[in-house]
Amino acid sequence: MRNLEQMPGHLIRRLQQIAVAVFHTEVDAVGFDMTPVQFAALVRVAENPGIDQITLAGLIAYDRTTIAGVVDRLVQKGFLSRAVSEKDRRAKVLHMTDAGTDALSRLGPAVEKAQQVMLSGLDRQEADDFMRLLQKATEAVNDLSRAPLRSGSKAAEKD
Repeated sequence: MRNLEQMPGHLIRRLQQIAVAVFHTEVDAVGFDMTPVQFAALVRVAENPGIDQITLAGLIAYDRTTIAGVVDRLVQKGFLSRAVSEKDRRAKVLHMTDAGTDALSRLGPAVEKAQQVMLSGLDRQEADDFMRLLQKATEAVNDLSRAPLRSGSKAAEKD
């Protein structure tokens, strides 16, 4: 058996723990109580006004059954509005509020700083290589996830 410190799963888990801690440190510093998943949801709703919750879940690789809780918290914080879809009365569509748009613009620099901190042990070329390889490795096993990342059209096709 390989040394634990040589196992990708162990290192990825540790890096995830560190990434979440760094994210919270930087976001807290600018006065926000937000999780990485909530931030990802805000970004995708900003990019896709009127998106439904199921498609949102696919676009952030989040479990469809628990996305409602994430959206609930963002609605409670005043960052998103939720309404019944005019096309499908069973679906809920999401829009950014002015407060959500403001929050996203204020969070941007903090989240960018967090990304830099996460990669601070690498030089520029190493960071670029790491990101390229991380994306490649993640895409190769995406369909093995309980909540695979979906494009907008693929997420809609699944329903």
